Amino acid sequence: MKFISTRGETSPLGFSDAVATGLAPDGGLFLPAELPRISAADLTAWRDLAYPGLCVAFLRRFATDIDEPTFAAIVARSYAHFDHPEIAPLVPLADNLQVLELFHGPTLAFKDFALQLLGNLYEHQCRSRHQSINVLGATSGDTGAAAIHGLLGKPGTAIFILYPDGRVAPLQERQMTCTGAANVYAMAIEGSFDDAQDALKEIFADQAFRTQHRLSAVNSINLARVLAQCVYYLSAWLRVPVAQQDNVEFVVPTGNFGNVLAGWFLQRMGVPIRGFRVATNQNDILHRLFTTGNYQVDTVAPSVAPSMDIQVASNFERFLYYHEGRDPARVREIMATFKSTGTYRFEHFDADTFSATRCVDAEIPVIIKSVYDRYGYVVDPHTACAFAAPDPDRLSVVLATAHPAKFPETIKRAIGHEPRHPSLEVLKARPIVKHAVAANAGAIRTFIDQHAV
Repeated sequence: MKFISTRGETSPLGFSDAVATGLAPDGGLFLPAELPRISAADLTAWRDLAYPGLCVAFLRRFATDIDEPTFAAIVARSYAHFDHPEIAPLVPLADNLQVLELFHGPTLAFKDFALQLLGNLYEHQCRSRHQSINVLGATSGDTGAAAIHGLLGKPGTAIFILYPDGRVAPLQERQMTCTGAANVYAMAIEGSFDDAQDALKEIFADQAFRTQHRLSAVNSINLARVLAQCVYYLSAWLRVPVAQQDNVEFVVPTGNFGNVLAGWFLQRMGVPIRGFRVATNQNDILHRLFTTGNYQVDTVAPSVAPSMDIQVASNFERFLYYHEGRDPARVREIMATFKSTGTYRFEHFDADTFSATRCVDAEIPVIIKSVYDRYGYVVDPHTACAFAAPDPDRLSVVLATAHPAKFPETIKRAIGHEPRHPSLEVLKARPIVKHAVAANAGAIRTFIDQHAV
């Protein structure tokens, strides 16, 4: 299978090269040249597969340049350290409400599903191509920790993660800065996640620098991230009662649009998912988009759900490519307009496929307490946003994106006690090692020059 850029000015690449490249040289994002179809027979054949087997069956349609035994071994390693035998358990709370727990990986967040796999793909590429690789990412919280733990100590790799200093949860920061690994560089910048993302994109636009350091992207601009996340939607859909499968709505806490995009890809491939509800915090660019048609940047307001403190949803460009009839010239035009003005107006969206809700900070502890009182279930602040305004006519599957123990202060304020997790308790005694770097491409380039492998 070949992969093309949303902006149409990059030569098609195979899976491994698209993964290694990350952001397309023309500034666009890679997509499969054609999305494969998933048939009813496929869904029947996959129904009884364990999670790693389902992952291999699905992703082999994209990763066609890696032989199947090698790819199966990569997948097996990627999910070997999850602490639940089902990897992504589906927990019923009520007749029309279930929770898909995505926090059983090494860093207790949904990002582990893709980034454990991506780290092992990078390791395979380093070994098979006899080359080192330098990985660069930006994070609003969970991506950085998951990316770091996906590459922790792997030979031939170095990982550089930008994050907004003081704007991630303390335990999220400790997961990035207390590893003790020599190949990890946690880079604290002044400003917001969007500032970090802007600097990252400028660096990836510098083709000479990218080539010099064999630089690859670990953010969800990397297509492998989105494809890996498709699998947990597929796993959940296969496990809901057959009579309800045509009425499933996934409720997705999201800021960068990558998480919900993965589910929407499955729908385009033929899985009959009823719809998606985008759940945002007070940084609500996606809520405003799907309720008004306006895609408009606003000021980032730091929140108690920090992983969604984003105002430019980078994965939206992939959705835009399909929304505009797979016309890369149109995508280039819209993205140029948005870059220069900070706004773009869309005329229509499929309201039956996408809906949206938002939660301001004051509402989140109230929702956490309500869910706890009603179901005896503790949700983290991001997942809490997904419990606003459920649709009683659909089977809602809420994606629980992080373990509540990562946000002890907010949880304690809501329900009176702190959830704990052993892996987080260990971090509290370790020293923080972080590097203060200015939020501009020049300073970041200089730092990478000094530390790249």
